[in-house]
Parts: sequence; structure tokens; C-alpha cells
Amino acid sequence: MPQLDRDQHIAAARRFNRFYTRQIGVLRKNFLDSPYSLGEARVIYEIARDKAPTASDIGRALDLDAGYLSRVLRNFEKRGLLERKVSKTDARQSHLALSPSGRKVFKLLDDLSQRDIGAMLDKLSAADQSRLIGAMQTIEALLDGKPAALAPTAKDRRYKLRDPVPGDFGWIVKRHAELYAQEYKWREPFEGVCAQIVADYINNHDAKRERCWIAEMDGENVGCIFVAKDSDEVARIRLLLVDPKARGLGLGARLTAEAVRFAREAGYKKMTLWTHSVLKAARHIYQKAGFKLMRTEKHKSWGQPVVSEHWDLEF
Repeated sequence: MPQLDRDQHIAAARRFNRFYTRQIGVLRKNFLDSPYSLGEARVIYEIARDKAPTASDIGRALDLDAGYLSRVLRNFEKRGLLERKVSKTDARQSHLALSPSGRKVFKLLDDLSQRDIGAMLDKLSAADQSRLIGAMQTIEALLDGKPAALAPTAKDRRYKLRDPVPGDFGWIVKRHAELYAQEYKWREPFEGVCAQIVADYINNHDAKRERCWIAEMDGENVGCIFVAKDSDEVARIRLLLVDPKARGLGLGARLTAEAVRFAREAGYKKMTLWTHSVLKAARHIYQKAGFKLMRTEKHKSWGQPVVSEHWDLEF
């Protein structure tokens, strides 16, 4: 990487760290306005979530200095928050557990954390919440040394694409209706529009020139896309969907790439699609795939003012 790019990346990462530590209150003397520091709260959380961990287990999980951890644990014992039980296999080690008082403290901290994170998320729309969580999952996976889970071409990718089976078309209509109502407040007759698209595909399916893909992850449907025949020369992308639980994995781009590849191989000269300006993630995917915005139209549909867009890709 050129030195200038590397320096810019470092500066951006540091800026994000400063922003987020302030955002979640890490710099406050007492974490979540409780009597405990962030380090103490994390130790309490690790003891509560694990089954009888040792001090060494906690030290490794949190990458804490042994001396600091020892002082924290002694302080918890003095406060009556911690119970120790000597290991049956190694008398030099003790297993740790929260006392009844310690469990009350954990419950308090957990409730305060739920409150603060909930308040942060409540400031965002449902769509922006999904984008934020997807970005967080991407950061976590990359910095945890697990980029393979994010790469659509990786050998061990977490999702797979397959042909639809009975029940999938019903899921497509249902999931579109649910997500667009949650994220954009689109109501009836949007679900009817989706149902009509699916019905037209099923009833007039041309196996050689039309295709539907279902994305599946851990045995659950998480995405879909259609290639439908507009004419002998024009194919249309329809009903691209990526469920929030699969966002941040590059799935939308993968589905679009499969659709474009199929249309080319099927002999079409052009692909077209209809989307809306509010669907920013999808628009970005289409733009990166080479589609060009041809025209826009303002209107009110599904209970909301919208700007519809028509995009084309010439082969």
C-alpha cells in the first residue's frame, strides 16, 4: 500500500476510535453512570457469561494485565460480589462465580447498557440501524481475523445460492412486504406488486432466459433476485433482496453479478431495472455493476412520496 494511503487509513481508523469511544461513554470515570469502571464492568460480564471461569480464562479473554485483574477480583471479593471455588483438578486455581449481590450488579449494568444502546439505535431509522449493524459485523469479522466469512468468493463463505424450492416464492413476497414496511413504511399495495411479479414469473417462466436465485445461510433464506424477460433483447432484474442478518457480506453484489452473467449468457443485449432513490444500498450495487441511471419519476406510492428510477446496462 502506498505510504499516503496507509497514513490516511490510519488517520481514519484513529478518528473512528475517538468518535466511538466518546459515543459509548468509554472515557467517563464511571461506566454507564454506575459505580464501576469499564474494565470492572467487562470482568463482571465475563464472569456472568462464562461457566465458572478462572482468573486466567478472564485475563486471556479480555487481554488484561494479571496484576490489574488480580486487584479487581480482590476488590470484588471485598464487596461481596464474587465467590471462589478451588478447582478439583488443580488446587492452584479457583473457579469464579458471581454471588447473589454480584448477579444484581450484573443485572444493573446489563440493563443500563441495553438502555444506552437502545437509545442510540432509536435515533436511526430501521434501514439505517440495519446498515449500522452490518458495518459493525464487518468490522468485527475483519479485525477478528475472519475475513473469509465476508468474501463471496471464499471457499468457506457463509451463504450459498440455489434455485427456488416449494415455499420460496411465498417467502419472497412475505419478506419483501415485512422489510419494506419496517424500513421504509411502504404499505399496501406494495405486497400486491411483489406478489404479481412473482406470479407472472411462475406462470410465464422461460427456463432458458429467466432465472431466480435464493440465497441461503445456515439453512435460512436471506436473499433473492430474479432475471425476467422483458423482450427478446432486454432482461429485467426484479426483487433483489438481502435480509438484514446477511448484510455486510457482499451478498447483494454477488446476486447482481449472477444475474448479469446469466443475462449475458442467455443472449440479451441489455438489462434494465426499476428501483427507488431511497434504496441507497441497492443503487450503489447497481452502479458498481455498470448500470447507468436513465430517468427518474416523482410520485406517491405505498403511502409514501418516492422517486422511482430506471437503470440500464448495455452488453
